[in-house]
Amino acid sequence: MRENVIVLPGTKWQIPLVQKLKRRGYRVIVLDYYENQPAYEYADEYRIVDILDKEKVYEIAKEYSSLAVLSDECDIATPTVAWVSEKMGKPTIGMKMADLYTNKYSMRAFAKKNNFATPLYFKCFSLDEAITVYRNYHKKMIMKPLDGNSSRGVFSINCQQDIQNHFCESLRYSKKEKCVLLEEYIDGVEFSVDGIKIMDRYYTLSVAQKKHYKNNENLDQELIFRYQNPDYDYDLLRKTNRDYVLASGLEFGLTHAEYKYKDGKYYLIEIGARGGGNLLSGVIDPNISGIESQECLIDWSIGRKCKESDLNYRDNYKKRCAILSFFDVGNNTGKISKISGIEYLKNNKCIKSFYFDYSEGDTVTQVKDGGNRFGYYIACCDSLKELEQIKREVAKKVEIKFE
Repeated sequence: MRENVIVLPGTKWQIPLVQKLKRRGYRVIVLDYYENQPAYEYADEYRIVDILDKEKVYEIAKEYSSLAVLSDECDIATPTVAWVSEKMGKPTIGMKMADLYTNKYSMRAFAKKNNFATPLYFKCFSLDEAITVYRNYHKKMIMKPLDGNSSRGVFSINCQQDIQNHFCESLRYSKKEKCVLLEEYIDGVEFSVDGIKIMDRYYTLSVAQKKHYKNNENLDQELIFRYQNPDYDYDLLRKTNRDYVLASGLEFGLTHAEYKYKDGKYYLIEIGARGGGNLLSGVIDPNISGIESQECLIDWSIGRKCKESDLNYRDNYKKRCAILSFFDVGNNTGKISKISGIEYLKNNKCIKSFYFDYSEGDTVTQVKDGGNRFGYYIACCDSLKELEQIKREVAKKVEIKFE
């Protein structure tokens, strides 16, 4: 009889994890709040449940005598996985560590205490408190939920009216405490860093330079992954991130962090104890590092030791590059009349994944957060030159027309 493993949630980002578990022979049950999630198709069974309801998830895990409860590429699942695993006596990062890696106020306080560069920050429980903070600071700020995800409820604050317009929405996405964070705006280039902590060592899997949507400076539009960057010190970035993870005391886990570079320093924006979303850990990291981090996550979650020999960045991979690009329709809104270029995306060997969240006939609204971007493609290439060629071809061949 096959052993059961619980995976949450059931979005498309969990499909590679479900597939890996299935290849190992496990029976996979996916939990999610919504019907018709993409990962259901790959699982043996699914159950409709609020993944924030720890007690309910625990009941289901006990019902199936689950070997493990795990998740990847999802911030909001981290506390539930930690709590349920702890209750069941399974390997877990624990609730204290889950809070440090999901609660943005905890991250800020830890970074400040341990002398890591971090923006000035304020926790605000009311609109009046937030307005007072902004009046006293009186510079551009960022307002965000305490523990949200997918850039939901994140807004640039340029005046008091911005706080009045968006405070309630930011507050709505805070889960653990009903408050928001107001932070100093760091004006600099943004980067992401993915890695894995095992035993007493930390291994970097990927580093990417980001670009954002022109109409939303807080939402990623393009990430370019490569081992080195002539314009920025990636060795310093890797060291900064590694030092933070080691100082945090995280015993094991995949991590995904975001930094901004300013005045010779990398400022921590946020860090999660999970692989990067949008298939970073599921597709990109293995393709550009040669390291199967999700396989290590599975090993650890079922009580096996990961082989450290499998975690060394392969030298012949250091010239590899990748792109995660979200299609940008600019200010266009309305009904889609035609999407062209799909066959090109299907048939190009360098393109590892693509997806359109909209179809012909659907109505597109202005991009607001990670939940309503038009779609994406991922390409992994042997050189930067090849990657740039792919970008040009996609820009030329993939076209979205509106009525």
